[in-house]
Amino acid sequence: MTGIILAGGENRRMGMDKAFLEINGRPLIEHILDVFSRLFTRTIVVTNTPDLYRKYDIELTSDALDIRGPLTGIYSGLLKSTDEYNFIAACDMPFLNPRLISYMGEIAAGQDAVVPKFDGFLEPLHAVYRRGILPVVENQIRMQDRRIRGLFDHIRTRYVTEEEISGFDPLKQSFRNLNTPKEYKEAVCSDSACRSC
Repeated sequence: MTGIILAGGENRRMGMDKAFLEINGRPLIEHILDVFSRLFTRTIVVTNTPDLYRKYDIELTSDALDIRGPLTGIYSGLLKSTDEYNFIAACDMPFLNPRLISYMGEIAAGQDAVVPKFDGFLEPLHAVYRRGILPVVENQIRMQDRRIRGLFDHIRTRYVTEEEISGFDPLKQSFRNLNTPKEYKEAVCSDSACRSC
């Protein structure tokens, strides 16, 4: 598998580039890259600000379509990849669990997507996607349907249950993302290295 990080968001709620917020003295993107380096031989970052990422040993690509949004990010990452299966994560998820990601890759054969279902919600930005779904994704984008969840009605999707997730990540930290200053502060203060909160 190839690892793909989506870092093309507009960061409206956070007010700054989330990928470079620091936890335990390091940017979020570096926490993710550490996990990816253990799992994948190739990492792609989808970003419209590539200069910010040039210091890292990764491949970069930008949005391949003019219609912005995470579905376009998924499309662009899959388009750049040459592997059939790809794990895609958002750039604001610093607590990824390598064992859970490996498990998702192991059960991906014969599926178009492997998506966790946690607390009644899908986690489409912590998921495995088959490159062969590119035409389906492009069609959905061009139909102006930007919902990632809408994609799963048209492809073979394996949902990872809460019971399966608990076997690898009982605290469910994998899906914790940082969209707002409040969520970022809570993440910093819950980190074991934090002593200031």
